[in-house]
Amino acid sequence: MELHHIQTPVLPNGTIVIDEVPFEVGEIVNVTIEKVRKFNPDNPYPLRGTAYSYEDPFSSLFDPDDWKPFE
Repeated sequence: MELHHIQTPVLPNGTIVIDEVPFEVGEIVNVTIEKVRKFNPDNPYPLRGTAYSYEDPFSSLFDPDDWKPFE
């Protein structure tokens, strides 16, 4: 599978245009659209003041006693 990443703006009429794609005429392609999130320099800590918190961010996610070795 070949992946190619292209960023392009949405035009005023709600369309996007992708020029010069690196594929042959007639090839079938999948198109996925994802909104690009921009970094806000005025808010370098976007989770501050939200309900998210890490009481011990460097601890193990699971209790080591819960792990069972492969047999």
